[in-house]
Amino acid sequence: MNDFTYERYSRQILFAPIGEEGQRRLAQSRILIVGMGALGTVLASHMVRAGVGLVRFIDRDFVEYSNLQRQILFDEQDASEHVPKAVAAERKLKQINSSIEIEGIVGDLTAANIDEVAEGVQLILDGTDNFQTRFLINDYAFKNKIPYIYGGAVASRGMQANFIPGQTPCLRCLITESAAGGETCDTSGVISPVVDVVASYQATEALKCLVGQKEALRTTLLSFDLWEGRFQQIQLNKPKKDCPTCQLHTYPALKLEDDSLITSLCGRQTIQISPAKKQNWDLAAWKTRLEKVGRVQLTPFLLRAEVDDVRLVLFPDGRVMIQGTEEVARAKAIYAKYIGM
Repeated sequence: MNDFTYERYSRQILFAPIGEEGQRRLAQSRILIVGMGALGTVLASHMVRAGVGLVRFIDRDFVEYSNLQRQILFDEQDASEHVPKAVAAERKLKQINSSIEIEGIVGDLTAANIDEVAEGVQLILDGTDNFQTRFLINDYAFKNKIPYIYGGAVASRGMQANFIPGQTPCLRCLITESAAGGETCDTSGVISPVVDVVASYQATEALKCLVGQKEALRTTLLSFDLWEGRFQQIQLNKPKKDCPTCQLHTYPALKLEDDSLITSLCGRQTIQISPAKKQNWDLAAWKTRLEKVGRVQLTPFLLRAEVDDVRLVLFPDGRVMIQGTEEVARAKAIYAKYIGM
């Protein structure tokens, strides 16, 4: 550890549970953050500033003005230019710490690409906003014996838990896929401070893992309402005997099915349709094709087309968001009409 490195992390090194040895471990660590929204931006900032050797993250969305209230890495220019969140975040984070590796991936985490996206990581942090992706992370983490640090926030309420293969039950032991859902930030709102608190708990638990202080990991589900000032911790129960992930080892979310390529973005009147395999689309060619039927805007990162009272957002990897409907059947019909099934 040279003088510059020591000075940069000196206050963190002075914290006894980390010290110089813990800082060296952080420099050798590799993590994945899924989602670069409210939780993800705070998590990424903490991990990058802490000196984690590789910080990789994936996000399928682009910056909008409604994000700026709580997603701390973005600004008005990112929103006006519709910059993908992974691109904008990578730019900002590289200005914060140029001595580590930072990898932003514009894309949707699926059963088809999670092996590639999560290759070589030691820890997965949850910055997503839907349980479909969380069950995917959960199944991958337990199959590959990687700690999964869960967090969620809505309105003024937050939750956080650690799911550690071989030590704790998994996410499926706490909640079934049929019971997942409920309130979202798009339907109930969210205040920025609750996001910071949840992500700070997540980041702290991640640091414990990465520096080798696993005995200090919390084994409870933390739940709180920041507005009301209520906090409670619930001890995680034993795994369910019939849990398909941590007991039966069938990992249902990792099975490739056509339906997994169609995703409803909860509360946003948006359906995303993804190709079975990653594409390499020429957005300029799509612009020429779609401007015959609607108003089109091309940016360096995506193409937006207004057609049939909806908006199509095309990405270079072949994903298409149909904004303006929550009906999967209608979204598929529009996709077939303008993109082709």
